[in-house]
Amino acid sequence: MSKITRTLVRRRLLLALLAGIALTLLLMVRLGYVQFSLGGWLTEEAEESWSRDLPFEAERGEILDRHDEVLATNVSAPSVLVVPRQIEDPVETAEQLADVLDAEQQDVYEQITENSSMVRLTPFGRKIDQDRASEVREQRLPGVYIVEDNKRHYPNGEHLSHVLGFAGIDNQGLTGIEKQYDERLQGESGHVSFFSDAQGQRLPDMADQYQAPQNGMNVRLTIDDQVQTIIERELDNAEASYDPDGALAIAMDPDNGEILGMASRPHYNPDDYQAVSPEIYDQNRPIWSTYEPGSTFKIITLASALEENEVDLDADTFNDPGYIEVAGERLRCWKKGGHGQQTYLEVVQNSCNPGFVQLGERLGTETLFDYIDQFGFGERTGIDLEGEGTGILFDVENVGPLERSTTAFGQGVSVTPIQQVTAVAAAVNGGTLYQPFIAKDWLDPEDGVVLDSQTPMEKRQVISEEASSEVRRALEHVVAQGTGGGAFVDGYRVGGKTGTAQKAQGGRYLENNHIVSFIGFAPADDPEIVVYVAIDNPKETVQFGGVVAAPIVGNVIGDSLQAMGVPRRDDQIEKELTWSDVPYLDVPDVTGLTLRELHDANYPLNLEVSGDGEEIYRQSPAAGERVEEGSTMRLYMREKSD
Repeated sequence: MSKITRTLVRRRLLLALLAGIALTLLLMVRLGYVQFSLGGWLTEEAEESWSRDLPFEAERGEILDRHDEVLATNVSAPSVLVVPRQIEDPVETAEQLADVLDAEQQDVYEQITENSSMVRLTPFGRKIDQDRASEVREQRLPGVYIVEDNKRHYPNGEHLSHVLGFAGIDNQGLTGIEKQYDERLQGESGHVSFFSDAQGQRLPDMADQYQAPQNGMNVRLTIDDQVQTIIERELDNAEASYDPDGALAIAMDPDNGEILGMASRPHYNPDDYQAVSPEIYDQNRPIWSTYEPGSTFKIITLASALEENEVDLDADTFNDPGYIEVAGERLRCWKKGGHGQQTYLEVVQNSCNPGFVQLGERLGTETLFDYIDQFGFGERTGIDLEGEGTGILFDVENVGPLERSTTAFGQGVSVTPIQQVTAVAAAVNGGTLYQPFIAKDWLDPEDGVVLDSQTPMEKRQVISEEASSEVRRALEHVVAQGTGGGAFVDGYRVGGKTGTAQKAQGGRYLENNHIVSFIGFAPADDPEIVVYVAIDNPKETVQFGGVVAAPIVGNVIGDSLQAMGVPRRDDQIEKELTWSDVPYLDVPDVTGLTLRELHDANYPLNLEVSGDGEEIYRQSPAAGERVEEGSTMRLYMREKSD
């Protein structure tokens, strides 16, 4: 019995030993697995439970013009963040913070005592200035931190405001380019992490960790800041002169659809967008507003008729008695008594409504409306801005002779300004319809390397180069010898068309309340810019596009072409002067003359003399330049040389 017992004991001891060894090996394997396989994950989980992140906002990408002028950037705007569990005396802390942040103490107290691991003081602690941030730092309040945020800044104020849009307090794009490309502009936030115990107290032996933010990409626009500045200046002048209900302007490169400038009135400062109503900052009139285009739409009828060989501008004639009968209705010309017998080139020059009704009849309803569709009316252009309108056209099936006739001269249909610019660009660029666009290149914010680009997008060929050339010729005559004379620019071949559209309300046209417009382009033989301006209900003036809008377009085109480096030329059609026009003359070379000799020549110029002596040795403007009669010529004198 004793022997059996000893054997049994040995077996049990051996089994226990083996079990112990197996258990030890199992524990060692488990510890190894935890250490080597789960160690990183467990450490991250532990650090996550201990850590608190102080966020660092990424900087939004800058918005640049085509020459890299900064249109939207960022400025430092620190924010106040608190860790409620680290605050030792909430009442005292609330009192001190309220004093610096100009806030109600109770509001501060409620936020710093929230049951939360971390709280941003809102709104009084968000995006504060550097002086206040420094005061908060100097208070050295436990649990109170300053985190480096930034906010959007628009250095040019109201300049290009509806195109740029603005970003909100959380740096999210809310309107304009800021919203359209928010995902690319916003970047990814970073943070500084510190470690704390269950009571929220910092662990002194664990180093902080920093995760750098990734800034958003910069975007280079098609906008030319010089052209935009000229447009803004001209619309400011129009507001001061005419007190209109609204105004807008668009400039586009007709060869690729790039928008060179765009502005709307009323406008606002994106840095202070809260100061205006949404009705102002949400209404980008050049792409949103729809109205009857008036006579600017005649360009489409003209282009269609030329493409279909329905008119020869020089050989075909039309007699205008002042009206034309259509379906029992008299459609009148703007000129009482009419223009009489005229070529179709003169029909275009004179903006004769009955003549364009005749072109509509020659084309027929289906053909006319097919070209209107081909030129892009009735659909969005696809410009990369939100809120684009589509306009309103007649349903072709319901179009009778009267509707076709009024459409031919721009009445009874509704279009957007961007549709008009895009269509007219196609009519004068050789016949190609482009999709307009504003965002051109996406750049690395660190080194400026181009990461992505938008290329011109051809939609379709609408008319031939031959027809387009005839459109350009006719519209150049409109400016030089017709109703668009106000847009004439000496030295640049400008073409264009006036527009005067009645505004409708309650199914009836308003009296003395028009949208006057002009669309122009230059140089007429090879256009580099198309400019459209519309002024809504100008006051204290004759409400004609040729009187109000044409001179504005002329100023924009002339100054823009100079800024773009386009040289002046002398091969333009001579302008047919009216009583209000001032003639131009070539500046003579007067160097070497005396003042007496100059006075005897009797040039129609004002003189401004500098220096002593009898002989003129330098002059400004230089000889050969074109100036208006009565302009000032500066003369620089010296003693007469032998």
